Amino acid sequence: MVKVEFLGPISREPMQIDAKTLEDVAKILSEDSQLKEWLESAAVAVNDTLVSSTDVVLKDGDRVSLLPPVCGG
Repeated sequence: MVKVEFLGPISREPMQIDAKTLEDVAKILSEDSQLKEWLESAAVAVNDTLVSSTDVVLKDGDRVSLLPPVCGG
């Protein structure tokens, strides 16, 4: 199981899911129409390291974080 965290305005409680890769995580999360929209624009981190590919292999206990884009002034 991996823990998925939703940061900032995504406003979702963390969830535990059974996933072997980030592609698995994306498939599971895209079943929710609201989360699917965030998947298109959010950065993704695995254990606090930004990643850019969905073929990242996950291990039991890993933490996946969705980081929505932010703007500042």
